Amino acid sequence: MIKPGYLSGSGLFCFLLFKQLLSSIFVPQYYFMKSILFLFVACIGSLGIHAQETTLNQDIAEQLARLPLSCIPQEFPNKTSHSADAAEDARLLPSELHPAFYGCFDWHSSVHGHWMLVRLLKTFPELRNRDSIIAVLSPSFTLEKMQAEADYFSAYSVASTFERTYGWAWLLQLDHELQTWNDPLGQKWHEAMYPLTQKIVDLWKAYLPKQTYPNRTGVHPNTAFGLSFALDWALSIGDTSFQHMIEEKARYFYADNKAIPAYLEPDGSDFFSPSLQAAELMSKVLPAQDFISWLEAYYEPRSLERICQLPHVSDRSDYQIVHLDGLSFSRAWCMRHIAAKLPPDHPFVALFQTAARDFLNQTLPEIFNGHYGGAHWLASFAVYALGAE
Repeated sequence: MIKPGYLSGSGLFCFLLFKQLLSSIFVPQYYFMKSILFLFVACIGSLGIHAQETTLNQDIAEQLARLPLSCIPQEFPNKTSHSADAAEDARLLPSELHPAFYGCFDWHSSVHGHWMLVRLLKTFPELRNRDSIIAVLSPSFTLEKMQAEADYFSAYSVASTFERTYGWAWLLQLDHELQTWNDPLGQKWHEAMYPLTQKIVDLWKAYLPKQTYPNRTGVHPNTAFGLSFALDWALSIGDTSFQHMIEEKARYFYADNKAIPAYLEPDGSDFFSPSLQAAELMSKVLPAQDFISWLEAYYEPRSLERICQLPHVSDRSDYQIVHLDGLSFSRAWCMRHIAAKLPPDHPFVALFQTAARDFLNQTLPEIFNGHYGGAHWLASFAVYALGAE
């Protein structure tokens, strides 16, 4: 439930009036419900946040950087997700399986830990821990290690599905960050990544034509999240064939979606909102006016109310429950990206911008006092959300 304390007087009145009105409607017509939807969103768009908006500044960047700095070289505890073919490869250490991305508990968290540190180097060239960041990252970005990482995907019988598509998405986001960094070190690291980047792109191009259904989960295999990051990479690198494959699949999976049941979100270990991830992807794929029409048919009032609620995290030492902190950050970045694609006076803009601020303000402080179950990955989500526009 949206907290009444966050509403202005008129906003609270509209909110309660809307709920009363909605409770009296049993068989609403679409056009009537669309009007009610706009009334609802316009009213709760007046939500007010008592705390000042959190922004990514150099001080916060330096604090957040400490988390991946400590875990990128940390091999244990570790969840390899390796499917062994024989006793010999079942005994391999994480660093033997993945010489570049063996730390931070699992492969994908190491990858987006690398991405986060690169992003901070780009954004804040005067970071006081810049030298430490470069010292931690440099050993990973060698051609030998990246080739070994690429070889892994064909070395074992089921390795071609390893990290599909969450880890693939973050790998391309890392390469995108390096490719767009106008710095000799960034270009050197980008070139070293080429064998692994190309392997992931080849795997994705082979997989997309045979992916019949999207994964609408709130965890790693979420299709919309993966396609969104992959589309960013394809547009940046100029890979038009991959771009068109992604856009075609996005339309096939999501273009006819209406009245998405986001009021059922989240599941107990979600770090993605399935509905918002799809909406964020479609904001990149559809023309502006088409996207507005699509979005208005996509969300019902009860679903909008639900996705704006702050998730309750009961135990941050639990590796699954703490995923819900990640949900706050991913909701924030989706809402910010979506709001940026809408006209400034569209009622969803105020609603999403306000909810995103709340998610960031309430969740960011929890990262610094957290257990390793969140500390090994949440800073990356925070940095991406804080940089979303």
